[in-house]
Amino acid sequence: MANFHVIIPAAGSGSRMATVMPKQYLPLSGRPMIAWTLEPFLSCERIASVHLVLSADDTHWQAYATHHPKLSKLHCGGESRAETVLNALKVMNIEQSDWILVHDAARPGLTHQLLDYLLDEVQDDAVGGLLAIPVADTLKRADTKQRVASTEPREGLWQAQTPQMFRYGILKEALTKSVGIPTDEAQAVEALGLYPKLVTGQLRNLKITYPQDLALAEAIIAADLQQKNS
Repeated sequence: MANFHVIIPAAGSGSRMATVMPKQYLPLSGRPMIAWTLEPFLSCERIASVHLVLSADDTHWQAYATHHPKLSKLHCGGESRAETVLNALKVMNIEQSDWILVHDAARPGLTHQLLDYLLDEVQDDAVGGLLAIPVADTLKRADTKQRVASTEPREGLWQAQTPQMFRYGILKEALTKSVGIPTDEAQAVEALGLYPKLVTGQLRNLKITYPQDLALAEAIIAADLQQKNS
């Protein structure tokens, strides 16, 4: 039976947040953001291992060090997300058929229920899949002067989220053969001629990219805690 393993690439700096420290370490409802990101995986019995991939010169983790039997820290982060994930795959000693779930370090809103839903929906799929949300807003393409050049049809368009879940062998092959720098794992797998499954995610599973995203995540977590304590 295939096992489930998680890779969380956390070697980036999060420059668009304009903060001194990498955004995954920013405080969020009394804990560093990375602690919220790790929690659903560490507490899920179906997950065999979690690998946090840090840059070689990461000086922030020790201040927030979390010890858990499932968690390992790998200081092999690369120049890109794809390189970071591939570096982790190269040092993991697991079966080719095992599942790898890659999740953004700055995506702290994943719930246990959504994680279980993804595992259930993809575990028997021949290719793999990812959480995503159908695009609801009207899409505008801008010109060089930041004026509307055209309105783009949104039919069939989805906004990719994470985790993205693929067999170890498929994902390693996809990232090894990738031409250019794929923006996510699904893009690399698509380049092999495969078609990942889209699994409907949730808006709360947002990626923290700008300062206003952090405020929204704070509100979501506060509502969760209030509901839990009521």
